[in-house]
Amino acid sequence: MSHASKHPIRSFLFVPGSRPDRFGKALDSGADAVIIDLEDSVEPDAKADARRAVAGWAAPERKVLLRVNANDTPWFTEDAQLARLRGVGGIVLPKAESASDVIALVSLTKAKLPVFPLIETAKGMWNAMEIANAPFVAQIMFGTLDFIADMGMHTDGAELDPFRARLAMISRVAGIDAPVDGVTPVIDDADRLTAETMNGKRQGFGGKLCTHPKQVGVVNACYAPTESEVTWARRVLDASEKANGAAISVDGKMVDRPVVLRAQRVVELARDRYV
Repeated sequence: MSHASKHPIRSFLFVPGSRPDRFGKALDSGADAVIIDLEDSVEPDAKADARRAVAGWAAPERKVLLRVNANDTPWFTEDAQLARLRGVGGIVLPKAESASDVIALVSLTKAKLPVFPLIETAKGMWNAMEIANAPFVAQIMFGTLDFIADMGMHTDGAELDPFRARLAMISRVAGIDAPVDGVTPVIDDADRLTAETMNGKRQGFGGKLCTHPKQVGVVNACYAPTESEVTWARRVLDASEKANGAAISVDGKMVDRPVVLRAQRVVELARDRYV
């Protein structure tokens, strides 16, 4: 059964759970989704305070995602229980390595929330299909920096493309939204951010993780349909409507149902999000 959403999220902005003063600013950044992070950006002795900060701030009118700590940590159970807060719209699960990791999370949350597993290890990559098919999984995220470390790779990024292609294909087969690419750690290099975001888009990704508000606009712009893409999509839909079921071609290429569905998606994105 497909879990794909009508409106895929382009930009996911992390904000430390230990910095409640930044929560509102993150929501105002223009990011499609804000992830309050209880994992990497919060020191062990600040975990409890971060949970209390989230519990005191969360509200239905300001939906956020929550990145919990991995299920082999002492903080996992208490983190997962925060999913019951009405302001939490989904859970990001780090170090996901099997469907059982997702099931463990869902059994603790007691809430039918979308789950965003982070693939950050070789084992997680190997088991990505079963993770994608686990209950309530909406979208896979690629934790590129941790994956590089786990694999012992020495790379500036290009060597990750085969793994990106794998996650894109698995997401498609599983019927979930296109995967989310990892962060660009350099905040002030817009050219690098643009290049890495466009590379992810070419690989079949649907969005990107951001570590700073200034990255959001670039990511959103990269994932917006181009003017030529929207023009093509409208021509396809116009030709399809006039054909009344007959075989058609646009620009010398056969137009079948998958092409029409892609054109519909482009037009919907342009109308509902970018125009």
